[in-house]
Amino acid sequence: MDIETLTRFFMWCTIINFVLLNVSFVICIFGKDMAYRLHTKWFPMPKETFNVLLYSFLGLYKMLFFIFNVVPYVALLLAA
Repeated sequence: MDIETLTRFFMWCTIINFVLLNVSFVICIFGKDMAYRLHTKWFPMPKETFNVLLYSFLGLYKMLFFIFNVVPYVALLLAA
């Protein structure tokens, strides 16, 4: 596998994960109550706990997105 193929791979991974992160953020902003009702049917919890879990999920997803998608993509761009 050459560096150009890897660069294209990480470019598309970055684009797809960026879109998924933004969709998750929009759902959290506009559909938080619906998501809370849906998840508390399976896992009963107070709303404050749900908010902490949701915020933690988005933070972890964002960190993993940068570590495993953006950083390798930028490194490959700089190496090329």
